Amino acid sequence: MTTVTLETSTTATPSRGPRGLVWTMLRLHRSALWFWVMLVAVAAGALLWAYGPGADAAWAEFRKMGCDLAQPGPGCDFTGPAAMRLDTVVAVGAGLLTLTPFLTAAWAGAALIGRELESGTAQLAWTQSVSPARWLAAKLAVPAALLVSGTLLLTLLHRMLWSAEGPLRSVLSSREWHDSISFVANGTLATAYALLGLAVGVLAGVLQRRALPALGTAVVGLAVLLQALADLRPHLWPVETLVNKDEYPPYIGMVVGEGGLTSAGARVSDPICVDDAKCLADHDIVGFYRDFHPSSHFWPLQLMETGIALAVAALAVLIAFRLLKRRTGAAV
Repeated sequence: MTTVTLETSTTATPSRGPRGLVWTMLRLHRSALWFWVMLVAVAAGALLWAYGPGADAAWAEFRKMGCDLAQPGPGCDFTGPAAMRLDTVVAVGAGLLTLTPFLTAAWAGAALIGRELESGTAQLAWTQSVSPARWLAAKLAVPAALLVSGTLLLTLLHRMLWSAEGPLRSVLSSREWHDSISFVANGTLATAYALLGLAVGVLAGVLQRRALPALGTAVVGLAVLLQALADLRPHLWPVETLVNKDEYPPYIGMVVGEGGLTSAGARVSDPICVDDAKCLADHDIVGFYRDFHPSSHFWPLQLMETGIALAVAALAVLIAFRLLKRRTGAAV
């Protein structure tokens, strides 16, 4: 009797590589994924409502109040309920977009990185043929792709609304292009800030290695960075200057500086003389100036700040990789 020996193949099933990491991440953080989808849906719905029914109702109210006549009525000094509703809904849509970086930083620091390092889940993954570098790259790439797609969609919707409601916004004197929320939501900054929030959160998670401390560090660190960028914004592009002899020039953009002019052409602080000729003469004030950014400076300012935000995000990511390599040694 011949014994037949069957050899079982011991060849390991090839790893699915990055695709496996992607699906693992999506399953592990599906609650965050659904929250992001919901946030984008709510913000998009608000902006679309403002673009259509909201703007139509505000226009109808404006005409009903007789504000489109040659001699507008006294009630035109105030906005009606429809206009206030429109501003509120736009603020919600744009506000959710500008809130995204903070939500991203908090989630990335606490749940995405800090919790996994604290619980040992990350270390377990590193023993399953996934290097720390690949693990961290997947943690960055998947959320980054989702953030970019969502924020770009909302930015396009906000710009569509901004262009369509221009005449209405003008007559109602609401929302200027340089207002912080409008400025961020109308260009590339919304996406850049979201990626900066992700990078800061990941760096905080790698630094702290615990969920709650990483969450606090990420949010505070991002707030400091965004405030610094906002303070730097007016100085990222050369300003234009208006001069007037008798009073300040009109407000026609983002004001950067203003004051009095002496007979020698020197710029001085406004002595607050108002119309007092003697006071002006005593202080040698012969005119007034105002430095400002017109609306044509929107894209230069936007792109300069976007570049800085992305550079800081790239630096934070680089530090996170370096720190992870130092802590895990040759495993990276």
